Amino acid sequence: MKIDSPLLGTEPPRDCRRCPRLVGLRAACRAEHPDWWNAPVYAFGDPDAWLAIAGLAPGKHGANRTGRPFTGDYAGDLLFETLAAFGLSRGVYDGRIDDGLRLDGTIIVNSVKCLPPQNKPTPAEIATCRPYFEGQLAALPQVRVLIALGRIAHDAAVRAVGGRLAAYRFAHGAVHRLPDGRHLVDSYHCSRYNTNTGRLTPVMFADVFRTAVALRDQTSGRNSSTTAR
Repeated sequence: MKIDSPLLGTEPPRDCRRCPRLVGLRAACRAEHPDWWNAPVYAFGDPDAWLAIAGLAPGKHGANRTGRPFTGDYAGDLLFETLAAFGLSRGVYDGRIDDGLRLDGTIIVNSVKCLPPQNKPTPAEIATCRPYFEGQLAALPQVRVLIALGRIAHDAAVRAVGGRLAAYRFAHGAVHRLPDGRHLVDSYHCSRYNTNTGRLTPVMFADVFRTAVALRDQTSGRNSSTTAR
């Protein structure tokens, strides 16, 4: 399986060895599912994006299987449905890397590149992967707005631009002006657990993207003309 990144030169090697626990899980997945991607998951989307979506890490049966962020699991169903509603994608999402889906003005970058056990990377693993995340944000000079899906992604985004976490408290729907001038919008992660428990609803999630679009238009001096269908 070959997958190209829109941010070549910023990705970890396919057999990155930096995090022993994640390397061990990768080896177990390769033995159990040799036809899966089972490697660091690359960024996906438009390299000239104005919006960057900061995710947490690949899901076992989603991105770790398919090789594309949020592709093949429930979190991706909600995310890509919302992107389509705001005109931020082209094509039809079908949970496969060959479904022809393209993102328009948007790119997805995970704060942790490899699958962690129980979807919970350790603080050391997050810190070890940080140079890749920081390098990708630095390689996206046209990004003016970031959406952080969950606290870990929020913290990674703040740290990536030299901010102090105490000055940028995570809260769903919160908007922060980062030290580099970009805006960060917080959202609960679009996981099945959060949606099943009602912590995050599709309306709440759409409101986050509506805020992001409004911030884009404010920073570009235009009135917003993009609305969810």
